[in-house]
Amino acid sequence: MIEGVEIKKLTVHTDKRGYFVELVRKSDPLFASFAQVSHSLSNKGVLKAWHLHRKQTDLLYVVSGTIKLALFDLRKTSKTYKELVELFLGESFDRCLVKIPPGVAHGYLVLHGPLHIIYLMNREYDPSDELRLPPNDPQIGYDWKVETKSRK
Repeated sequence: MIEGVEIKKLTVHTDKRGYFVELVRKSDPLFASFAQVSHSLSNKGVLKAWHLHRKQTDLLYVVSGTIKLALFDLRKTSKTYKELVELFLGESFDRCLVKIPPGVAHGYLVLHGPLHIIYLMNREYDPSDELRLPPNDPQIGYDWKVETKSRK
């Protein structure tokens, strides 16, 4: 795993009425603080990549739909510099919350939608903190069309 990226497996409590999932508590080790919560909707086939933050940490949770999430470490001082990790998240997989620290480029492809995703951020959104790279950035060299064996 990329240094600083954390995954919290979530417990789904299901009964005849539906389900309940607790995302995060103040006492969770991966939680520092939050300044903003955002919700995004994307349709099947949408690709959102790549972006990263200089200061902001994201906690990401897929409410509905399925994504292929890719993470690439661009922090030159990190032990995992230039490492790539691919995760599959959403309804067809174990529920989890993913912590993405500053300096880790990330993006996702919506495999099944519509996708509803929630971000908890430790800072209020600041456009000057966000960096964007094209989906086919040569330094990352990631092929969004290829499905790997990372599936559950």
